[in-house]
Amino acid sequence: MRIVVTGAAGFVGSHLCDELVARGHEVVGIDGFTRFYGRELKERNVAALRRAAAFTLHERNLLDRPGLAALLAGTDAVCHLAGRPGVRGGAPVLFEAGNVRTTEAVMHSAARAGVRRVLLASSSSVYGPVDGPVREDAPLRPLSPYARSKRRAELVAARLARRHGLELVTLRYFTVYGPRQRPDMAFARFVQAALAGSEMPLLGDGSQRRDFTYARDAAEATALALERGRAGAVYNVSGGRPVELAEALRLLGGQLGRAPRLEARPPDAREPRVTAADLSRARDELGWWPRTPLELGLRRQAEQAAAAAATVA
Repeated sequence: MRIVVTGAAGFVGSHLCDELVARGHEVVGIDGFTRFYGRELKERNVAALRRAAAFTLHERNLLDRPGLAALLAGTDAVCHLAGRPGVRGGAPVLFEAGNVRTTEAVMHSAARAGVRRVLLASSSSVYGPVDGPVREDAPLRPLSPYARSKRRAELVAARLARRHGLELVTLRYFTVYGPRQRPDMAFARFVQAALAGSEMPLLGDGSQRRDFTYARDAAEATALALERGRAGAVYNVSGGRPVELAEALRLLGGQLGRAPRLEARPPDAREPRVTAADLSRARDELGWWPRTPLELGLRRQAEQAAAAAATVA
């Protein structure tokens, strides 16, 4: 298949492009190279991909609908991973533009270009507070402007899929980690602080539990959802084993051989204390289950970060 990936130079997007190329697909990447994190980091994410004959990368603003439709022409599917990330990533208007309006543009442009299948990347944050593993049909109580924008993006995509007759598949990712992780995320900040010998602010006491998902596992689930996912379906994508943040940081410090001093700060009320996914739908319909234990995934992230730091030095 010829597949367009938006956000192709980002954290999850670059891993997905790796996976799709490895599976024999032709991949057309689109990335806006926004200033949320440095261009140099994104360029490193796709440095190896640029050497693959089956991959091309275009720098585009997704809100340029005619230009986007031109890039989508002749493709079989689009994976829309671009967006404004992070609970603390900015004002509501930025989330609205980065997550809702871009999704609207992708759906309209896909219809205009004759693309039939669209995969939308959403977030576990749309669930809000949960007590245990949550199913895709659970009530949604998003807490933050980011989470609410991701839910609005889901609704916009579903409405436009019905209007244009598109096959829409939605994935809700749970806290993805691994090599190339965005620098604003907890593990990346921990690694940077450890290597620099500095402090790391920690929101809360570390007892919050997260269903961490290794990036390569998330990429595999996304590729399978694109190939096998049921039109109109939503799938959870997670690591399958919630862990306390403090325990995860302890494991990461062990892999690095050092750890920064943690500076306790008040918890962020916009973040749920627990995230946990029921993965039965992804298992039954996609044939997918996470492969990578947290310890192994953290080792790979630590090794990549240490190698990158040594290269810069």
